[in-house]
Amino acid sequence: MTPSPQGTLGIDFGTSNSAMAWADARGTARLIPLEGEAVSMPTAVFYNAEDHQTHFGRDAVAQYLAGTDGRLMRSLKSLLGSPLLMEKTEVNHQQISFQEIVATFLAALRERAAQALGGVAPTRVVMGRPVHFVDDDPERDALAQRSLLEAAQSVGFEQVSFQLEPIAAALDYERRLVRESLVLVVDLGGGTSDFTVVRLGPQRMVLAERAADVLATTGVHIGGTDFDHRLSLEQVMPLLGYRHLGPQQREVPSRVFFDLSTWHLIQWLYLPRALSQAQALRVNYTDTRLHERLMKVLRHREGHRIAHEVEQAKIRCSQQGEHTVVDLSEVEPALSAPMGPADMQEHLAALLARTVACARECVQRAGLSDGALDAIYLTGGSSALRPFQQALQAEFPGVALVEGDLFGGVASGLAYSP
Repeated sequence: MTPSPQGTLGIDFGTSNSAMAWADARGTARLIPLEGEAVSMPTAVFYNAEDHQTHFGRDAVAQYLAGTDGRLMRSLKSLLGSPLLMEKTEVNHQQISFQEIVATFLAALRERAAQALGGVAPTRVVMGRPVHFVDDDPERDALAQRSLLEAAQSVGFEQVSFQLEPIAAALDYERRLVRESLVLVVDLGGGTSDFTVVRLGPQRMVLAERAADVLATTGVHIGGTDFDHRLSLEQVMPLLGYRHLGPQQREVPSRVFFDLSTWHLIQWLYLPRALSQAQALRVNYTDTRLHERLMKVLRHREGHRIAHEVEQAKIRCSQQGEHTVVDLSEVEPALSAPMGPADMQEHLAALLARTVACARECVQRAGLSDGALDAIYLTGGSSALRPFQQALQAEFPGVALVEGDLFGGVASGLAYSP
């Protein structure tokens, strides 16, 4: 038997993106390239029905967007703790559970780690987990971690432990500090927002027991995919009939639009029964052109493409602070939905308020005043969202925002975890 390399693999299995880092017994954690030189990749699996190959990450998304026949799976982490995880779906004429798809993705990560480590697959892994997989339901939360544990063990990881993702981010940030600091760590990912108030410093890194340094943790099940969902509902779905008034001045039933705006539910809308139910909605439309658009999206399986376009428009709008559009030309020539800073502020206000309130609760649980905080450390891709940073700065005026490695910081911290 080939011996396992001595060290720890950290896996940040994210709702939207995943990353890995390796730390040997004496070394500094290094991020592992996952696609070319990229050290993070979308948590996406594409089952190609043409060549019967399985594709991952950017390659998976590109295969789908190129129109290749097959099934795209995203937001797999959102299913942890849900009864849907053990549901089976048809992939290339075979029935496969979503639990098995999670394992398939983890197996691909382990294989890429082995390639980076000289061909030897690691057996010890620290997996990241949010403060809450599922809000206010300890049993389902425990089920979620147990399902992720079983998936990791099924692909060859023998020693599997878990670390809270915001604490992992703190362990990575600590290595850059020159003095002891009280820090609010903010980890905003695709599916969850987690907060930790922690005491960090170069002298504390050598301590074997760090539990006393964690002053408080909080979390809420809101993340980037929730922002995408809301923006899709408000800006895109009205073009397909959301809130459209029918002949009897009643709105078109909204369930289909909610599902069409939710990554991990989109594929269910392509099933024959769902298509039949959507077709039956035609009598609820005054403007049947809107219904024709909806049916084209469902019959041509354009749902994931639209979700991707919404996500990209959100990123462009946040980064540039300017108006952009969601391209819907595949549905109808020249069709698009506008998206501007004001739209994002309006539609995301309630979600951002709940998220920032969770950060405030964390500081209160720690028994600190804002003046006691030395910094707010940001990690997770969604923490780059400009409206979120503005809301956080307004809640904690005068406290410095420090932007870390948004996609790799948690993975590095996991590799450092004891």
